[in-house]
Amino acid sequence: MRRAEADRIVELVPVSGGAHLLLHPAGKAAREGQAAVKLVFDVVDVAGFCDHARQQGLKFGPIHKVDGYVFANAKDPSKNSISVSSRAFADCS
Repeated sequence: MRRAEADRIVELVPVSGGAHLLLHPAGKAAREGQAAVKLVFDVVDVAGFCDHARQQGLKFGPIHKVDGYVFANAKDPSKNSISVSSRAFADCS
């Protein structure tokens, strides 16, 4: 498990390979018992990925800078929340 000081996100890191899971508290608008899952995809160049995605018809919102990494959110064609993030490539030590 990895968590940066004053960060709401808890990162579950596998011991020997596998998927990293990022967990964070639900937003204020979420109701108790409501399922809310957002898939986050690791990319080195968030701005470049968002530009390429826009050319393919998928629009991401503004790029946010947080604690040494950036991310952007979007809705997939089925209206599911998704995000791209450079967090996996940031120095979180």
